[in-house]
Amino acid sequence: MRMDLFRSSGKYTALALAAYLCITLNAFAFRGQTPQQPQGTPPVPEPLVLAGGTVVDLTNWGHSARDIPDAVVIVEGGHITQVGTRADVPIPKNARVVDCTGKYIIPGLVDGYAGMTSQGQANAFLFMGVTTVVARSDARHGLIDFNANPRPHLYLMDSVGTTDNWSLLIGQKDWSKILREGTHPVELSPQDTARQLHATAKLGTRVLWLGFDLTAANTQWIIMRAHQLGMVTYGEFISTPYRVAVDDGVDALLHMGRYELGVIPNELQNPLVDDPWGAAASTAYDYAQSLPPTDAHLQDYAHFLATHHAVLIPTFSMYYLRLPGHRNLWLEPAAGQLDPNRMFDPPNRETGEMDYPLSGWQRRLPGMAQRYLMEGQRKKADQAAMRLWRINQTIFSEGPHYLAASGAPVMGSMPGISMHTEMVMLVRLGLSPREALAAATSNYSQQFGWHELGLVAPGRRADILVLDGDPTISIWNARRISTLIVDGKLIDRESLLHTN
Repeated sequence: MRMDLFRSSGKYTALALAAYLCITLNAFAFRGQTPQQPQGTPPVPEPLVLAGGTVVDLTNWGHSARDIPDAVVIVEGGHITQVGTRADVPIPKNARVVDCTGKYIIPGLVDGYAGMTSQGQANAFLFMGVTTVVARSDARHGLIDFNANPRPHLYLMDSVGTTDNWSLLIGQKDWSKILREGTHPVELSPQDTARQLHATAKLGTRVLWLGFDLTAANTQWIIMRAHQLGMVTYGEFISTPYRVAVDDGVDALLHMGRYELGVIPNELQNPLVDDPWGAAASTAYDYAQSLPPTDAHLQDYAHFLATHHAVLIPTFSMYYLRLPGHRNLWLEPAAGQLDPNRMFDPPNRETGEMDYPLSGWQRRLPGMAQRYLMEGQRKKADQAAMRLWRINQTIFSEGPHYLAASGAPVMGSMPGISMHTEMVMLVRLGLSPREALAAATSNYSQQFGWHELGLVAPGRRADILVLDGDPTISIWNARRISTLIVDGKLIDRESLLHTN
């Protein structure tokens, strides 16, 4: 109603004012009522409730054991909103309830170092309960398949400070020439490194890989700047002394077979600045990997690692098939989704063992001689892996913290499947099943501040596994997944086996 009605004179003014007030009051009254849902608006999703299971406590590096029996876990909007006993947490009337009586509830697994190049690999990760992957692109892991759907959450890793044809930035016009790699990677200038840090951070990179050619001064600066930008640093050093990087706060050290270099003396370390790939590196590796487990220098290094911030990511799975007690991973149901052509150095599909190809002239020898040579290579590789394992037993004895990662699909490791071999190997090393499970879940939250994952707790992302057996009794029970939830959505695990 127009206000100029009120300007008219006479008896109609009062009537108009009364009508206006009546309409206005009715409008306010109507606003106080529950509005009708417009046609076509999707209904509010019903809460998802897991009821009756035991929520496994994985806090404090797996040293706590305050499990919640007969628990109720409420999931809304892709996140966990409430967790507690049935007596403390009422189940909403409109909820979809999953009966978990007699089962065990854990967070989805985190593979802290792997590639994912296909839908089949994404399916294998999910089928085995891996809901987050720290994803790497390189010559061995291949290119990340960002189009895979469904897939785990991808936390991107990028190299920094060196030329790299596989960098996440290589396709950008401003970076293609700067990052193009020659025969071997070389360090970037300080100016380019600073620009690269900011550019890759804008892409959403979570983890920086600090590699072989970085010298100590650049490593120190990158670690400091990365932490200012909220990014995590993984170290895989040759030129930089491990003790320097650890002292300066690197977050994690990658790979059994690599971080043992931290034990070499200065006279072997110094030549690596100029020769991280040649004879000097071979001499350094031979020295580190030939030390007896009781060597005082090794024990001192192990104590150093245990008393500093850096955690170890040993990727034992990349040596699993060279160590005793392994099995044929191709027999796993999820392996049916994997293409060996998308794997680097995959195991033999018939035997499940690693193959050791012969050189051209060796292939001209009689069959018996070829078999003898291949068996010799196998024994040599197995002996080298066992030496590294014993060194890692000494390192473990000092009590460092661990993160589980598979390294897949490289050197016989397989997406998803090898996360479970990794936890088995951590238990074999000496961790309890609960500690090994924490290494694949909550330790990532504790070490890196990734508080959106790693626990079944309010506020965390609803990536959840429901297990048919108690994983704190046997780590093998972590494989017995009856229910898979990603982002608060129930996933049909069986359908993941039928994409290919």
